[in-house]
Amino acid sequence: MPAPFLRLGVNIDHVATVRNARGGDHPDPVRAALLAIEAGADGITAHLREDRRHIRDEDMARLKREISRPQISKPLNFEMAATDEMVAIALHTRPHASCLVPEKRSERTTEGGLDVVGGHDHLKIIAAELKRAGVRVSLFIEPSMEALDAAQSIGAPIVELHTGSWCDALFHGQTEKADHEFGRIRVAAARAHELGIECHAGHGLDFDTARTIASLPQIVELNIGHFLVGEAIFIGLPKALAKMRAAMDEGRQHAG
Repeated sequence: MPAPFLRLGVNIDHVATVRNARGGDHPDPVRAALLAIEAGADGITAHLREDRRHIRDEDMARLKREISRPQISKPLNFEMAATDEMVAIALHTRPHASCLVPEKRSERTTEGGLDVVGGHDHLKIIAAELKRAGVRVSLFIEPSMEALDAAQSIGAPIVELHTGSWCDALFHGQTEKADHEFGRIRVAAARAHELGIECHAGHGLDFDTARTIASLPQIVELNIGHFLVGEAIFIGLPKALAKMRAAMDEGRQHAG
């Protein structure tokens, strides 16, 4: 049986990072989202951080409005901390999905998976509230059995496996650690499938790692942002997405 189609979600946060470095309205992350969709993105991801360091409230509202138009109709994945403020914004925005992620003011980017074991009861309440509003709930987790079992108990239909440790080990030439981390991802993806949880993956992925992880048939979506925005500086966003799509399709041919 062939592996399911591997979707590409494009995170446009760091277009907003460039904009905010100087102020004003350029470059516009909503324009980047529309261009990404035109180039083949299956959905758009944006993280509204508590300190608004890149995406702003008005960006989320415009994103939902623009990509929900009938002639476009692509899903918006709202990455958010598990706070009352963000839940209220999500309930108002009504994105297709909300991915609950850990967040610390001091970090440059998300440093690991959500503590779904320690935060189980709090997260279960939030997941239920979002579900009642028709929002699909995703949990950004470490690739571990404990995290997956907690995610199932919380009632999340989707998990996104944190791939940052694997990608970081590869970047630093730590072959043994990279093999270990990829093994964890492989086992976690299989376990998610067994539990009936839709499995996504993301963080730190580039052309090579996307090609590799695409070989895991249980993973049905990759969310990639920083790398694509960086490549777009040199070759343009449509070409960067085309290369990513080709890498993912090549890896998918070897799924099994």
